[in-house]
Amino acid sequence: MKLNTIDYLAPDSAERFVESLRETGFGVLSNHPIQKQLVEDIYKEWYEFFQSEQKHDFLFNAETHDGFFPASISETAKGNTVKDIKEYYHVYPWGRIPDSLKENILAYYEHANTLASELLGWIEKHTPADVAAKFSIPLPDMIAESQKTLLRILHYPPMKGDEEMGAIRAAAHEDINLITLLPAANEPGLQVKTKTGEWIDVPSDFGSIIINIGDMLQEASGGYFPSTSHRVINPEGTDKTKSRISLPLFLHPNPDVVLSERYTADSYLMERLRELGVI
Repeated sequence: MKLNTIDYLAPDSAERFVESLRETGFGVLSNHPIQKQLVEDIYKEWYEFFQSEQKHDFLFNAETHDGFFPASISETAKGNTVKDIKEYYHVYPWGRIPDSLKENILAYYEHANTLASELLGWIEKHTPADVAAKFSIPLPDMIAESQKTLLRILHYPPMKGDEEMGAIRAAAHEDINLITLLPAANEPGLQVKTKTGEWIDVPSDFGSIIINIGDMLQEASGGYFPSTSHRVINPEGTDKTKSRISLPLFLHPNPDVVLSERYTADSYLMERLRELGVI
């Protein structure tokens, strides 16, 4: 089994994309509206930021969770005991962003949100009526003007050889949110777990964009759309000396959106953050 890249401009792209999400929890699109040059510029700008001491001036705020998270307090994926090998920065339009990096990253945030809204429309349109009836409001409306949608700039540093036993760049996990948008990174490494338990590579051709289902859409669809385990494995050979920059946008509904009889978006998020030890 492999994940195929779907041409965003093809006449049947919406149908094939939703089919891919249903089968694997993931979809990969080429020829989408987000400019490659913008992504490339962001990778370069933020790579320099992560190499600088300036990052420590923007240490994360424990209450609002915007800002820089150093590797020393990196996440431990649910069910794991070893921290991931990464550092990252949380961008919200209302949060702290270095002035020199603001323009491109906020432009990207806006473009990616617009695309996400369109893709949620595709998902709703190609969802069976009995499943779509579970959605409390239209999927694109769930994220409209949301202050919770998070853009994370991840830096996976080069491997030094002294990493903790069992540590990988991002241990197997599922995302909490509705859907995640991720431009194919500058290095391979992202893998998704199939229904049969195999790990397969997610296409990483620069210029494509990767979308995956999060737990909240799985909850809202009564399990119809699977939130699939994925991970970022450590590089081999010469790739060990390279940094990897990654730019996931986690689309979060407004807090009062009803996901199911059991959860609002806010109660679901709080439960998961407590499980992760973040709050």
